Amino acid sequence: MAKRITTPAAARSTRPAEKTEAITNPTIGSYLIQRLQDYGVRDVFGIPGDFVLTFYDQLQKSPLRVIGATREDNAGYAADGYARINGIGAVCVTYCVGGLSLCNSIAGAFAEKSPVVVITGAPGVEERRNDPLLHHKVRDFNTQREVFEKITVASAVLDDPLTAFREIDRCLEAAVRFKRPVYLELPRDRVNARPIHPYRSISTPVVSDPAALEAALAEAAERLQAAQKPVLIAGVEVHRFGLQKLVVKLAEKFNIPMGATLLGKSVVSEKHPLYIGVYEGAMGRQSVAEYVESSDCVLLLGAFMTDINLGIFTAHLEPGQCISATSEKLRIGHHHFHDVLFDDFLTGLTQLKLPARRKPNLPPHEQPQPNRRPSHEPVTIASLFEHINLILDDNMVVVADVGDSLFAASDLTIHKHTEFLSPAYYTSMGFAIPASVGVQAANKQLRPIVLVGDGAFQMTCLELSTSIRMGFNPLVIVLNNKGYTTERFLLEGPFNDILNWQYHRLPDLLGAGWGFEVHTVGQLHQSVQAGLAQTDGFSLLNVHLKPDDTSPALRRLAERMSQKV
Repeated sequence: MAKRITTPAAARSTRPAEKTEAITNPTIGSYLIQRLQDYGVRDVFGIPGDFVLTFYDQLQKSPLRVIGATREDNAGYAADGYARINGIGAVCVTYCVGGLSLCNSIAGAFAEKSPVVVITGAPGVEERRNDPLLHHKVRDFNTQREVFEKITVASAVLDDPLTAFREIDRCLEAAVRFKRPVYLELPRDRVNARPIHPYRSISTPVVSDPAALEAALAEAAERLQAAQKPVLIAGVEVHRFGLQKLVVKLAEKFNIPMGATLLGKSVVSEKHPLYIGVYEGAMGRQSVAEYVESSDCVLLLGAFMTDINLGIFTAHLEPGQCISATSEKLRIGHHHFHDVLFDDFLTGLTQLKLPARRKPNLPPHEQPQPNRRPSHEPVTIASLFEHINLILDDNMVVVADVGDSLFAASDLTIHKHTEFLSPAYYTSMGFAIPASVGVQAANKQLRPIVLVGDGAFQMTCLELSTSIRMGFNPLVIVLNNKGYTTERFLLEGPFNDILNWQYHRLPDLLGAGWGFEVHTVGQLHQSVQAGLAQTDGFSLLNVHLKPDDTSPALRRLAERMSQKV
């Protein structure tokens, strides 16, 4: 059968809201700005430098808001957080010293499928003649591009007006189709270059192979109909492709219990009557693990089963009983189906004609209880997260950094979808503070509750200055246990200790915000209440914890990791 597919199966690209035919004789720079707007980008993060100043001048004069960061890697984290809320993000920096500083945050965006458009300046084409030793240059003029080719899904150097406009379209289409970062390098003497011939954007949509889709749905229907205890596990791609409503529709139509991976947490409201919790092997609640692993048909949708998602491979899923669908592959049992788009398959599942299924008996769901601890009692991880669970509402988004901030947060009850962000696969420390900037830039109505360990906080905390400049109001909770607690469980040593800052005094340095020092449960309750009441700036809680106080999830994880490290 002849196929219209020309690329590997992937979710259909998001079409831009506006056509670009309205641009009359654009420059490379103006065309890129217009196309970013067409795809829904309203803000660009970054730091200027001489090789990108001409383009920055165009950005400043455009409808796009330019948000300066304190460091390039923080700009990348902010663009990543923005993309997770908005659907696509963008970061713009100078050549090599700026671009190479972005590598870690963009690698995380690639690993966790977050579409960030990386734009960097570069020496002009005419400047490169005779291979001069220009500042910022490393080895040769291709070094930065070659590095980014490893951590982006598409890349282009916009040095030729004959091809630059099509290359912009190709890379932006790849970003939204594959939900991964892309790289665009713009030499400074090409920003104002115009097309040699009139250019019009043309897109070829990617579609499923009808026969493969039909066969996959038929086998899936057969397995679901025969299953006595099916269960649905939703993953991060449901977030990225905006398919939350389809997942809920599928679960409700066939009365299928649904859970989530840790990276996909908050993919649906965790108050939904069919929601059972986060499935993460031995790290998660035993009742959830037992329910999922005793299922005779596990429907894995958009879930990448990483070592963290699988509780360091303590999960036990029988591949022969799984239907696993992502944007990259579709496997039903031991059968593989090619050229089937993820959203087409999910849509097809919701349209299946299957007999009505009785309402399932779900594992008990632990509901947060009001705090009844004495006010003079020292704060613990348990009492801290009990109280956080009670304050969460529909207007908050939890941004959790790596460590116990993440593992303890896995048991929080998130009210609505896409209101929990974390680097739960790449696990790069320092993500949360700059990512919260991106979150509020994308949706200022969302109040970030930032959960960050003291070690991660020391890496990127000064990005709070950007929050101040932008008028954002995150509530930042620093888990101050005087070092790297996760590593302490693997191997104790003085290398896990860090200087105990007076975190609550950071507002004094920055000249804005509110700081609170917390030792007891009573102080915690008062400080959280006061912090939430301050809506015109950030609030920071320095919560003192014992170095050996950890969440149950981290204790289980650390025990198993120590056997491997």
